[in-house]
This record gives sequence, C-alpha cells and structure tokens, in this order.
Amino acid sequence: MNSRSAPPKLKILILSTPVGALGSGLGGGVELTIANLARELRSRGHAIDIIAPTGSELGDLSIIQIPGELQLTAQTQEQAASIVMPGDPVLANMWAKARSIEHHYDIIFNTAFDWLPFYLTPFFDRPIAHFVSMGSQIAAIDLAINRVAIDFPGTIGVCTRTQAETFSFADLCCVVGGNGVDPAVYDYCETPEDSLAWLGRISPEKALEDAVAAADRTGIKLKIMGKIQDPLYWDKIQRDYPHAPIEYLGFLPTHELQQSLRTCRGMLMTPRWVEAFGNVAIEALACGVPIIAYRRGGPAEIITDGKTGFLVEPDSVEGLIAAIDRLDEIDRADCRHAAETVFSQSAWGNLVESWFYQLLDRKHAK
Repeated sequence: MNSRSAPPKLKILILSTPVGALGSGLGGGVELTIANLARELRSRGHAIDIIAPTGSELGDLSIIQIPGELQLTAQTQEQAASIVMPGDPVLANMWAKARSIEHHYDIIFNTAFDWLPFYLTPFFDRPIAHFVSMGSQIAAIDLAINRVAIDFPGTIGVCTRTQAETFSFADLCCVVGGNGVDPAVYDYCETPEDSLAWLGRISPEKALEDAVAAADRTGIKLKIMGKIQDPLYWDKIQRDYPHAPIEYLGFLPTHELQQSLRTCRGMLMTPRWVEAFGNVAIEALACGVPIIAYRRGGPAEIITDGKTGFLVEPDSVEGLIAAIDRLDEIDRADCRHAAETVFSQSAWGNLVESWFYQLLDRKHAK
C-alpha cells in the first residue's frame, strides 16, 4: 500500500472452523477469535462476511450458513492419521461457496486447521491468510501447510513463536498473535473470593484432572467452565475425585463467564499439549485474575512470571499447589493492565490488519 495515502478499507471473507457451529463451543478458542477479530476489523471500516456451518450465531455479525457434516477435530487424531472427509463435508461445501464468491472480496481469512484449505490455495485468485491456531498435530496437514508456506510466502500466520516451533517450517511462519479482548466487556475485580477457575474444552489434552487434583488437596473451590467435548473423560474425573470441591458451570457466553471468572483468586491452565495461544488466559487477565499455568506452549508467552501469574513445571500438581499459595503476591491491577495494552482487541487488530496489507502488497507486486 502507498504509505503516503490512507490504507484502503477491505472486503474480508472469513472461513470458520468446520468442527462445529459458531457459538456451540465445539470450535474452542477459534470461535472467540473470529468474533473478536470480525468486530474489531468492522469497527475500522472494513466489510466482513463469515462462512460457517449451519446453526452458527455471533450476534450481529453477518454469517453465510453452510450445511454439511462436521469434520473430526485434529487434536483427537494421531500424528500419522490419514485425511478423512465425510460424505457431505461442510468443510468442502464452505470452500466451494468461498470459491464462487471470492471476487467480491479483497482477502480471505482461513481459520480451519484442516488439509483442504491449504490444498485449495493455488486454485484461488484472492490471497488467503491462513491463521493456524494449533501446533503440529497430523503429519499430512503439516505437509500441506509447508507447501503453502513455500509457494505463498507470508500467508501462514501463527499465534506464538512456541507454536511455530512445533513445525519444521517455523521460520516461514508469521507470528500475528492469537486474539485480543475488548476490556470494556470484562469487569475488573480487585477483591476476589477464595475460589479458583479452570476454563476450556473438557477433553484429555487439556488435563483438567490436574486442576481438580490441586483443588482436592488445597480444599479451594474450583469453578469449571467449558464445553464437555469428551463425556467419558469428564465422568472419569468425577469418579477419581468424588470429594473434590468442584462446580461445573457449563459452557457460558462471555458476559456470564466473566461474572463467574472475575471473582476468582486465580485461574489454572493445565494443558498436556502445546497450546498455540490461550484465549482464556487473556480473558482472565481482563478480569484482573492471575494465571497459574504449565510452562508449555502459548501461555508461557502470555504470562509474565511473578507479575501476572506463575509458570510452573509442566504436569506438576505440586507446582500448581505451590503457586496457589503465592497468588496474593500478584497485583491484580497488573493483570488488567496487560489486557488493556498488550492483549487488547485493538492491539491485535493492528497486527492482523498489517498482515493483510502486506499480503495484498505482495499480491499486487507480482
């Protein structure tokens, strides 16, 4: 773009995750990512449309509803898994729709962590900004992303450097951040109650059982919020810790979530895998809630150890318990300040908007 003139307003088409309808919780953090980014870019004057599975809802955002069967989530599959498509795949249907209307837009923003969008990239005329929201999970998908990273430089965006380093093509990735929150949506709480929080999809890679074990041993109530993605896993946790002081509040919309979260002394993050980012971390910071997390993946790049929370040895319940004892050392105002500055929706919008303009510059230079 010409630096001497104001950058143009863009028409942006966002392609959603194919693992669940937006608003269902099945898409995990990608759902909040899409909602926050779409609203931020719209506030800057850009035109935004979203293609997503039928049943998707994101308030007043424009969604093109696409029918079809949902995809399997990548994190539930093995590294050597083959590419699987159902008989009437919503993923293929979404991208067929995108292909038919692409010329109405300047750029396409892909959030699907799946093989097909990367394979289709050469067949699109408009540049595709691929937002990769997970680390390496399936070798076949890694290979597809790698090819795009080489053939279409600058189009692979990741949340954190830690996430990028799970791929062999880390140096070809652009770190564009994982999300940003609107602090006005979250109420700051200076004087919490004696409780802890755990937020996320309830599935084995999130290791909720470690947080429950810490609550069981400290006797501090643990509020659990999130979609039960694996009911058998959730049932086992309840059987293994029948007397733990836990309360399951369900999958909550943001305004209800933050009301329960804000009053907690701290939030536990216990991922067994490499989290790409950690949307729940910046939501907690916006409420002034310190975070205790395993020193693994994205949370290690979000939390300032000793200032906005504590980073502990991965998979160590003892480490969680020791950090819980130190929560009063954290100034909750520092947590809120981080959300208002480094992890604000506006700051993230700047990063993504700049990425889009760079891709368009490269396209026009050809």
